[in-house]
Amino acid sequence: MKKIKNISVLKIKEILKNKGYKITKKNNFIPKNFLSLYYTFLVSIFLIFSFYLVPFYQNNILNIFKDSEVIINSSNKKFNRVLEGKEILEKNNNEAEFKDLFFDVLDIDINDQDAVRLSASTIKQLFNDEKYNLKDIRKNKLVKPINIDLLPSEMKLIESTKKRKELFLQIILPLVLEENKKIRLERKTLFTILNKNINSKAERNWLKSKFKQYGVLNKDIPTLKIRMDEIPVSLALAQAAKETGWGTSRFAQEGNALFGQWTWSGDGIKPAGSNDEDTHKVMKFKILKASVRAYQRNLNTHKSYKDFRKVRAIQRDVFGKLNSIELVNYLDKYAETGEEYIKILKQIIQQNKLMDFDDAKILPTSQKEKNLI
Repeated sequence: MKKIKNISVLKIKEILKNKGYKITKKNNFIPKNFLSLYYTFLVSIFLIFSFYLVPFYQNNILNIFKDSEVIINSSNKKFNRVLEGKEILEKNNNEAEFKDLFFDVLDIDINDQDAVRLSASTIKQLFNDEKYNLKDIRKNKLVKPINIDLLPSEMKLIESTKKRKELFLQIILPLVLEENKKIRLERKTLFTILNKNINSKAERNWLKSKFKQYGVLNKDIPTLKIRMDEIPVSLALAQAAKETGWGTSRFAQEGNALFGQWTWSGDGIKPAGSNDEDTHKVMKFKILKASVRAYQRNLNTHKSYKDFRKVRAIQRDVFGKLNSIELVNYLDKYAETGEEYIKILKQIIQQNKLMDFDDAKILPTSQKEKNLI
């Protein structure tokens, strides 16, 4: 039997054409002239139906993605306005709750009875045993985390001005560095959150707490970035020295008040010679560390120091470090003496070479803390 070869469809068409047959395509159901109109009609029906269903599933879609809220960071644009000398409006701090700004100061975890007042000789011996002295710090820039809760009561009895100043600086320096480190770590956390596309619930709650803590009522991220920053060590030491007479004032001895901050609602000490009409008091603290924290929060939130914060932000962005001699020019509202107050602070900084401590670091107390830094 002869084997049949495979014949393609094209070959069959060619054979049929040669025999005179006419081959045409089957007519479409829809005439060619109306084909475009037909497609337009289908698309229109689809769009109308889609818009009709949108209200029904919109809420469900939003609820699904609610926990994956994205924090829109427009801070670079606004931050550049600050660097260009343009102003970002900040809401009046009088609207911020005192308890929100200072909750971690007022509720510091220590009782008055737990704070121990050591004598000057005991503190000196402690520093000697720990080989903690200012000469080494100026050289190696490392400070041991020695926490003294209260100033010694016999600060006035130290006849040598040099020794009194040295003891005062040794006590206050670790406290300032410790609080600056706390701000630095929080600032690092802030930028980590802002660099993420999606933030967890815990991160959003942390951010909300910092808005309250720094008095940023409009939840403006650029304002929070500007406020959440360190105070130069030399500036803090100079102001503490000026406000307390190097640790000898009544406010420092009785209320651990290192920076003479006033209060109208918190616990405080009535200034001697004040009138009955004067309602302000000098803020009183359980321990010295709380005074340092309140001072930093004051400079970082109060409207009187808005220019101070703006210039600090420029220094941070342009130079990568802070200059206390320049920043002190914007603290004329800290004291009633204004410009004279600024001159005195500059003298204290320069005469005591306090800028040597600006780049000092406090040693970490744990491996976990070391990794964070």
